[in-house]
Amino acid sequence: MNKPATVKIEDIILDNSIYPRSSIDHKRVSMFEENMRDGFTFDPIHIQEHPDQPGKYRILDGAHRFQAYKGIDQKEVPAEIIKLNGVDPLLYAAQKAIGPRQLNDEEARDTARRAYQNNPRQSSEEIGKAIGRARRTVDLYIADLKAAVQMDLDLKIFRMNKLGIPQERISYRLNLPQQTISRYLPKMATLPKWVNSDIKKGFTVSQVAEKHGWPESLVWAVNLDGKDDLGKCHELQWGIRTWDNWYWTDCDKRFGDEWPGRIPAQLIAHILYFFSKENDLVIDPMAGGGVVADTCLALNRKCWSFDMVDRLEERPEIEPHFWDVKNLKWPASGKTKPDLIIFDPPYFSKKAKEYEEESISNMPKNEYLHFLEKFFRLANENSKKGTRLAMVNADWRDFQGTPAVDEIGEEAIFIDEYLTRIRKTGWKITHIIQAPMSSERFQANIVAAMQKKRILGVTSRYVIIAKHRL
Repeated sequence: MNKPATVKIEDIILDNSIYPRSSIDHKRVSMFEENMRDGFTFDPIHIQEHPDQPGKYRILDGAHRFQAYKGIDQKEVPAEIIKLNGVDPLLYAAQKAIGPRQLNDEEARDTARRAYQNNPRQSSEEIGKAIGRARRTVDLYIADLKAAVQMDLDLKIFRMNKLGIPQERISYRLNLPQQTISRYLPKMATLPKWVNSDIKKGFTVSQVAEKHGWPESLVWAVNLDGKDDLGKCHELQWGIRTWDNWYWTDCDKRFGDEWPGRIPAQLIAHILYFFSKENDLVIDPMAGGGVVADTCLALNRKCWSFDMVDRLEERPEIEPHFWDVKNLKWPASGKTKPDLIIFDPPYFSKKAKEYEEESISNMPKNEYLHFLEKFFRLANENSKKGTRLAMVNADWRDFQGTPAVDEIGEEAIFIDEYLTRIRKTGWKITHIIQAPMSSERFQANIVAAMQKKRILGVTSRYVIIAKHRL
């Protein structure tokens, strides 16, 4: 229901993101100013509550009248507050704008492109009706954008399908009918053709990824197809650590996004190499920057990933899931049980400020451990005979600024706390692998200060492997 109102002019904003004209016609504004001084009455301007600035409004129609009111120093203006009910504000403004004067070709093209970028599901016919152009003209305006959106959708479906995500989950995640997904899947086999062609010509994976607009991890998955695990790891220059001490100086930036507490893809690859096989289903319940999903792509494992932060455009394969401490629910419940669960939770207290407020990293020690225990039990209940759990976590001591001899240790959490809770929730521990964090993350001046004060830092980190016990 639209509502007439008198609004303070200082509360109204001309938002260029929804303004269809390239500029204000100052001659027209001057004419309106004269008419207003002579007592002419104008229709109310159309405004909308500003979506990002409470108490403010943005103009949908009447930008020239608004500027004229400002020019005669009027403090309040007659307005109509419009409820758009899902209508694109840019197209609403465009349709109103073509009443007194048609949009020129440049304005029409720019408006059509912006409207399509705002919502690619709007048809050319809908956009054309708003800007006063034929459907075919709009198709020409947005042809390149349509191609880019189509490729983006192709890649999302290709990536999710390659990770073994079921059609119904892809359909729900991308908000597309399942029949549409089914129609897409046959073309997935031909999608890597140009990528493979460029790789055979001698282009590097990073060059091919940049040229075609693919994520580098997806190009690696295509490039490594057909090799066995050992061959893939060698191709990626990940030498296999044969013993139970896995150490790397840095994360492989080709896999996963920048993220608090990011772990090396090499570590995930070793978990996959020793404790799973091709086409196994991996569950990643706290996916963060997507290292597990990217590494599973490279090593041809299925992977269903979940995280409290929803990044649909960048990471459609990571489904949103909030771990409600009071009511834990398994995000992948159903008949399909995982072969491997890779659990890399936010470490207690460490980097707590970098995570969301609801992160378990912000919990008190007892609540943190209680959550882990409940999680281990829930994971066990949703596993099958032979399912493996791989937990990555570190010892935690609050050593900051405190000499080792003066540490109290009441809040410290060591590996035995994790082992106790894993064992009591139905898992049998089979391996404890040391995977220390690199000490190179400490700068030389910090190390010198720690040595002077006799502060003992922490680099210990473990991969605890447990097997489902019936």
